[in-house]
Amino acid sequence: MAQAAVTTLADAVRTEIGASLAATDAELARRYPGDPGSRQPVHTVYVPADAFTAGTVREWGDRALAALDAHAPDAAGLAAVLGLPAGPAAEVHDRVRAKLRREPVEDLRIDFEDGYGPRPDAEEDAAAVSAARAVAATVADGTAPPYIGIRMKCMEAAVRDRGIRTLDLFLTTLLDGGGLPDGLVLTLPKVSFPAQVAAMARLCQEFERAAGLPDGRIGFEIQIETTQSILGPDGTVTVPRLIDAARGRATGLHYGTFDYSAACGVSAAHQSMEHPAADYAKAVMQVAAAGTGVRLSDGSTNVLPVGPTGNVHSAWQLHYRLVRRSLARAYYQGWDMHPAHLPTRYAAVYAFYREGFAASADRLAAYVARAGGDIIDEPATARALSGYLLRGLDCGALDPAEVAGLAGLGRAELEGLAGR
Repeated sequence: MAQAAVTTLADAVRTEIGASLAATDAELARRYPGDPGSRQPVHTVYVPADAFTAGTVREWGDRALAALDAHAPDAAGLAAVLGLPAGPAAEVHDRVRAKLRREPVEDLRIDFEDGYGPRPDAEEDAAAVSAARAVAATVADGTAPPYIGIRMKCMEAAVRDRGIRTLDLFLTTLLDGGGLPDGLVLTLPKVSFPAQVAAMARLCQEFERAAGLPDGRIGFEIQIETTQSILGPDGTVTVPRLIDAARGRATGLHYGTFDYSAACGVSAAHQSMEHPAADYAKAVMQVAAAGTGVRLSDGSTNVLPVGPTGNVHSAWQLHYRLVRRSLARAYYQGWDMHPAHLPTRYAAVYAFYREGFAASADRLAAYVARAGGDIIDEPATARALSGYLLRGLDCGALDPAEVAGLAGLGRAELEGLAGR
């Protein structure tokens, strides 16, 4: 008969320690709920409000396919431009073409800020109503991207009232046209102080109350494009305060490449997603958002793939390299500013997931089977491996059957391991 285990501490000690940490447990759960469990788009496409119509998404897909046909019509051409091996290039090329036909845009932001500029009030009123009606029409006929919404003007005094009115008109018209879409996303730009985020959170709450919507139905992204949004006037990091000020409504932090770089004094020729100033800001964002359920997005390049084939190839090579760089740094989303950016967005994303697919699936299968091997993975790594495969499935880089075949796991099992 086994001897009973003997301890020294009284049960009362454990009880007292548990009671003393109850508030900390609750705070951890509130601030760090973990992954929200939903799909994250691989990019955000920005379209000026006066240029958006119900046909914009299909138009972007058609223009992207035309660019691919003109400048890399087959796998060999794409491989030559991007430096892909022949085998993977064929898979990537086929999947990119299929994606551009099926779902060319994963997330679209109708821009009422820098991409739209100041307009007479009547003109912006009409654009806000028109945009909402077009969104409602695409949702109704099934052509809307998975995520769609607007970037309003910021909370600074000069444009605050205009931004609030545009937001109200857009949301009210959506409600009148059938309701808020499941993939609604709002973006608050030019944030400098937590009070501006708190004001946006209150706006969302007041709209919900007035419209009879559930509390918390409306969330928003915070755009990081001012130096004050990274480091406050008291020398402390601002990003966690911005997330907290949103009171659970923050869905993302989006890095604004050019506004932030300019604010740091970076000359125009050197403003880039890979400038050291950009890397610092994004590293702060990454640490602040970790575990909160608030997702990250990198910015964009302003080098457009237009003109002669040589110019397009050069821009594609830059874009492909920047997207791969972001993915390696765990920035799984970025901005695309032109239809011809879509081929290299998806080429970079698909190559990233397909290149690491077999090794990740094998490691995860070994972890689940406790089979050992030359790498001993821990639960945290299993979460990362599962998350990697799920992201590949979400965007179309991987197929469920091939993941199940190599990893021996279905989607539900992957989500369990990933902590979604």
